Amino acid sequence: MRMIFGLVSLLLVVAVIGILAKNQLKSVSSLPVVPATSAQSAINPATQPANVAEQSQQIQQQMKDQIGQAMEAAAVARAQAESK
Repeated sequence: MRMIFGLVSLLLVVAVIGILAKNQLKSVSSLPVVPATSAQSAINPATQPANVAEQSQQIQQQMKDQIGQAMEAAAVARAQAESK
């Protein structure tokens, strides 16, 4: 009797985990796919630096600029949300 309850509860747990996994995968698959851009493709070929140090500095500057833009966009979104 105890073994039957153990087996039934195990099957119940597996079913619940399966349902949760199915729902999670369904919600993830509905998200739009944004193509990732590598650091190399973000650099304009006409302005590529001559050496690795310059290239590294240019990539770091681009990342700082992108982070700054993202922070500004978040601040604007927060301000709009608070004004509603």
